[in-house]
Amino acid sequence: MKTQDANDKLDAILSKVVKKGVEAPKLIETLKELRNIALEEQDPLVVKTLRLMYEFIEENKNFNVQAQYEEDEEGNEYPLEIEDTENLVYLLTLLKDAEHKINREEIKDYRTVLKEQLY
Repeated sequence: MKTQDANDKLDAILSKVVKKGVEAPKLIETLKELRNIALEEQDPLVVKTLRLMYEFIEENKNFNVQAQYEEDEEGNEYPLEIEDTENLVYLLTLLKDAEHKINREEIKDYRTVLKEQLY
């Protein structure tokens, strides 16, 4: 997120999620507000990811998304088992610095998995 307003909103969402998890009051509403800020910032990856995030939470009442993998010495990938609150916190943290190259790659991974699971 590029602006202070966006980062403040993101910090507030992170705080809610850390305290209350995916069931945090008005989580979907605040994610929609953050998406509007991302629209103004003209970052299509963040806009799309935020929309998929709140659609996934609305539909599933959780954030059980397998988008993080561990690689063994032979190059085989295995999904990491992560609690949905921790998973959501991680993705929101990535969004704080969405311009960073490695963060963008991980955000793209989440976007792809969310899209596959929703559609």
